[in-house]
Amino acid sequence: MIYGERIRFRGVEREDIPRFLEWFNDPEVLEGLTLYLPMNRTDEEAWYHNLSKRPPEERPLAIEIRVDEGWKHIGNCGFHQIDRIAHSAEVGIAIGDKSVWNQSYGSDAMRLLLKHGFETLNLNRIALDVYENNRWAIRTYEKTGFVREGCKRQAQYQHGQYHDVYLMSILRSEWDKLNKD
Repeated sequence: MIYGERIRFRGVEREDIPRFLEWFNDPEVLEGLTLYLPMNRTDEEAWYHNLSKRPPEERPLAIEIRVDEGWKHIGNCGFHQIDRIAHSAEVGIAIGDKSVWNQSYGSDAMRLLLKHGFETLNLNRIALDVYENNRWAIRTYEKTGFVREGCKRQAQYQHGQYHDVYLMSILRSEWDKLNKD
């Protein structure tokens, strides 16, 4: 487990699959994600089965919040495309449980993920792509220290329109500066 103040991360389990199917078949949840086709149990179970073939540091983490005496799974996050020479990686996050949206859990999860990336995985650069129309995510990323460094023009197609995709990143030195207090 990786613990923060209000959240924790744990490994994804087979029992999480029904929540994934609920979340990732919800059009509102999918708005900011690269997924666009309906998911089914067979494909999701195959995805889960293949997780063990990934390097441990690239396996997704379940995001949980404290509820009474237990924990509630609200989303997923993780690193991918880790480059061991450049000490860089891409990061992804999804808060699938809409009942906890707009309660800063995404910011908390991103801060904890950055801490894990910089302090445990020894990364120097953490990057992500975000759709220009995903304003709440852009605000979250900027709040946690990400800087917009580029734009892939009209690289996303959604609902009959093309949208730009922003490239954002944070460097270890920037994160250290933000967290030196």
